[in-house]
Amino acid sequence: MGCETPLRLPAIDFSKEELKPGSVEWESVKAQVFKAVEEYGCFEAFFNKVPSDLRKGTIGAIEELFQLPLETKLKNVSKKPFHGYVGQYPQAPLFESMGIDDAILPHNVDALTSALWPQGNPSFSKTVQSFSEKISELDQTVRRMIIESLGLQKYMEEHMNSTNYLLRVMKYEGPQTPETKTGLHAHTDKNIVTILYQNQVDGLEVKTKNGEWINLKLSPESFVVMIGDSFYAWTNGRLYSPYHRVMMKGKEVRYSVGLFSIPKEGYMIKAPEEVIDEEYPLLFKPYDHVKFLGFYYTEAGQRAQSALTTYCGL
Repeated sequence: MGCETPLRLPAIDFSKEELKPGSVEWESVKAQVFKAVEEYGCFEAFFNKVPSDLRKGTIGAIEELFQLPLETKLKNVSKKPFHGYVGQYPQAPLFESMGIDDAILPHNVDALTSALWPQGNPSFSKTVQSFSEKISELDQTVRRMIIESLGLQKYMEEHMNSTNYLLRVMKYEGPQTPETKTGLHAHTDKNIVTILYQNQVDGLEVKTKNGEWINLKLSPESFVVMIGDSFYAWTNGRLYSPYHRVMMKGKEVRYSVGLFSIPKEGYMIKAPEEVIDEEYPLLFKPYDHVKFLGFYYTEAGQRAQSALTTYCGL
């Protein structure tokens, strides 16, 4: 029997200078993006606005952050679930994460830096803020392309202004065994779009629509762009929000960083009438993302096969 070629995510290049709205290059990349998010809910992106030294510096900053004593890391607190420090998580003992709300704004990063390093750490602040700002450009490009592809331009401004950004940095300990262990259980993201970057320790796996798991082998230059449940709901199921997980083996530590575009508190996620028809009947009642998150982290929300359907499905 012949070997099957392993499944790979689509790889899309955002690096060409001609990539401007309305250009031939824009239309070409836009078509690739929409096909990828319909079929896989995610893709590998090459985006040259984040230079090599900034990518390396960001991974270095994450390592430095996680080397802080536990009592220091616990100063990263948030009222929102999973936005502050997360560690000693029984279901995922290899996993540790920290969040920075609106990390594209210098004063937000500076405030966290001051709490963690009272003596100051300007290099950390500058690196993290710069990385977040650059990646937010990719987020906005992808969302604009999807909205154009669906013919929803009249909602563009409202949609783009309805979100803010969470930067989350993550550490996965190597389990010190050749056997594969769960780093983070299978889940869908609950936000609009997630953009992930990692050090060169693989482990991220994405589930296809037909239930196969793709083990991602990523380039040092590439990012993963992934659709979350909120964008799936807003587009009334026209996109795919994929289950994904992290599986670890061996001794190496995996570091990753994710920029999450997240609906603002009080903003109601409501599918435009243009994406509702006989083929795509309305899936969800309008909902507030932050209130939904409150449900998701309850016992009932964690038990539900689809927390979003349980919370506001029709």
